[in-house]
Amino acid sequence: MRLEDVQALTSADGQDALAAAATLAASSPLVAAEKLRAQGFSPALAAAALTQAELRRRAVAKFGPDAQLMLFTRAGLEQATRAPVARRRAERLAAAGARRVADLGCGVGADTIAFARAGLRVLAVDADPVTSAVTAANVKSLELDDVVLVEARDATETPLVAVEAVFCDPARRTSGGRRVFDPRAYSPPWDFVTALPARVSNTVLKLAPGIDHALLPKGAEGEWVSVDGDVVEAAAWCGPLAEVPRRATLHRGDQIHELTGGGDRQAPVGPVGAYLYDPDGAVVRSHLVAELAEQLDGHLLDESIAYVTTGSDVPTPFARKYEIIDRLPIALKKLRAALRERGVGALQILKRGSAHDVDELRRQLRLEGGASAFLALTRIAGEPAALLLRPADGPGGAAGR
Repeated sequence: MRLEDVQALTSADGQDALAAAATLAASSPLVAAEKLRAQGFSPALAAAALTQAELRRRAVAKFGPDAQLMLFTRAGLEQATRAPVARRRAERLAAAGARRVADLGCGVGADTIAFARAGLRVLAVDADPVTSAVTAANVKSLELDDVVLVEARDATETPLVAVEAVFCDPARRTSGGRRVFDPRAYSPPWDFVTALPARVSNTVLKLAPGIDHALLPKGAEGEWVSVDGDVVEAAAWCGPLAEVPRRATLHRGDQIHELTGGGDRQAPVGPVGAYLYDPDGAVVRSHLVAELAEQLDGHLLDESIAYVTTGSDVPTPFARKYEIIDRLPIALKKLRAALRERGVGALQILKRGSAHDVDELRRQLRLEGGASAFLALTRIAGEPAALLLRPADGPGGAAGR
């Protein structure tokens, strides 16, 4: 998207083009463009409106009904915080007493919108003029522009004396769109990002889920967030905002579940029980498997594998639960024979701590029966193992994962 596209789309003619484009979802791109041009829209405006119609349809999953009032860039939509996650963060920041927040690297405005709706005044900053123009258009469309100031400027040059809190979401992609895994390659630079808590004590950093715990600012709370089983981000809550060392926050539909702890405990190891619990990725990433095992009165099968086993059925939102039917031989021929004997033709394979290629193993098994089953490939006391499973999630389980 270009700056002139944002200007055109926010004009009266642009709003008409967006409304017309929204009715053409069933048409092919070529036919849709022809129909818009036939209505008197320029080729450039027609193309921009159709792109926004596509992005708005995709954005509903993150933004809900707001998506139909917003503008997006492709990269901005992909990297935007999901609305429930942004809302939860904004509520927590507001509850801590913050009233003015700087959103450094605001993208298309997901967190800015949430902060404003939580009652905070927001300085939203993005170095890219197009992105900042999109944010400005979005806060105006959602009637939040009276409490949000949007500026196109480098985060490193933004004065912070007038704010009581800072939220920073450093860019984790190159200009070519490739993911950046080394925090030292973030933009703004990692040294600037990690120095923010010293400038504004109430600082929250949005980070990649794979961030090394050792890289979190000293004393910060590390939070890992999942939505319906997908780990979507990590965050570092710094200064007075840090409540616990580690937190796993799980969004399940309209429900939110939190598991907290020190993140440095080791769960006990023991024999195979009647049930196997596969922890949510946020629990694993936050190093809170030991806390989950304690809640379940369970233990690990192997000290290095994040499967928890128990002898009883315990409802939990923090893991998917399976009943263990049998322990099967791991050798291919014996495993194939055991599954065929049970008539298994459809097999879903889980794995933790196994080097097997799941797709290749499924092909090699050549199963043909009418029954379905789950198989966990893992290690038990250091040895490769295969466990035949049956899903056992009840109303309290993580069935949505």
